[in-house]
Amino acid sequence: MTFPILRTKRLRLTEITHQHVNSLFEILSLEEVMRYYGTDRLTFPAEASRLIDMFQRNFIEKRGIRWGIVLLENQKFIGTIGLNGLQLKNKRAEIGYETHPKYWQNGYTTEAIQEILRFSFETLDLYRIGAVVYPENVASINLLKKIGFVEEGLLRGYIKQNNQSHDTYVLSLLKPEWYAQKSQE
Repeated sequence: MTFPILRTKRLRLTEITHQHVNSLFEILSLEEVMRYYGTDRLTFPAEASRLIDMFQRNFIEKRGIRWGIVLLENQKFIGTIGLNGLQLKNKRAEIGYETHPKYWQNGYTTEAIQEILRFSFETLDLYRIGAVVYPENVASINLLKKIGFVEEGLLRGYIKQNNQSHDTYVLSLLKPEWYAQKSQE
């Protein structure tokens, strides 16, 4: 399967390669980005390189797809978005994303999520997209709910980060809900 390059009005969602290692490291080494990420922040560029290898392996093994978020206007790599825990047989995955704080509050993440949802439901024929979010990550919860995700419940002690267990909310969007929403736009 060829890696799917996606486009929106302002973004190109592209395969993450080792040419992106410095940009990826810059983003994933920031405390404010990683606060609710579920893993500790990166401290060495080699960690970003290993992460890129993992993204590529997951795609080849059909266990996930991770895109780089690139601005069309200047080709700047501003974050990543993707499907984790991809199960084509069970028609489900979890969405995850992060962007550099310089690009927060510009609608880029919403635009990228909308395109990933379209690809997931129309091309991959998934039925469910889940999201696992720290309760403290109010901005992300509000964004997902605005897009149509429904909060399902609390997963107690679900993620270990910084040597501490954290609760998370699980939210989801189902294909029929997404289509109903699209028909009203």
